Amino acid sequence: MAPSEDPDAGVTVDRLTETYREHYGTLLRLAALLLDDPHSCEDVVQEAFIRVHVARHRLREPEKTLAYLRQTVVNLSRSTLRRRLMALKLLPRPQTDEPTAEEGAHNVLERDALVRVLRELPRRQREVIVLRYYADLTEAQVADLLGLSVGSVKAYGSRGLDALRARMETS
Repeated sequence: MAPSEDPDAGVTVDRLTETYREHYGTLLRLAALLLDDPHSCEDVVQEAFIRVHVARHRLREPEKTLAYLRQTVVNLSRSTLRRRLMALKLLPRPQTDEPTAEEGAHNVLERDALVRVLRELPRRQREVIVLRYYADLTEAQVADLLGLSVGSVKAYGSRGLDALRARMETS
């Protein structure tokens, strides 16, 4: 049996690298929509590639390489936000009323109303909206990626879109 026919071969380095190169930009934008800090996006996407690369021999369906990368970006984005939230809880608050340079930079990025409103949505609604309408996945693909039922994806998506519309009208 040739190596390419071996069902236990996993994803080849060439296929993984090609998928990563081809979809790097969309993976980066996906991370940017899920994270609250655009500077962490590239780190998350690169870490996703490394993790999928290390585990590639366990991936039985090479045609799902992009899905593995997307799922890893989503999971790493969640982890990044959790770590950042814990760090913020532990940091002392600034004593002055003046915004820090980091806050000023964040305020500049927040001028884009849609991204700001999107970030205000609950995590599941935001993930479903981003994956459905930005990553252009079907409801079934989003359900599989997030470990939800298709009905839950529809419900989160509907509530998320309603919230986006309402908040955009008041912006």
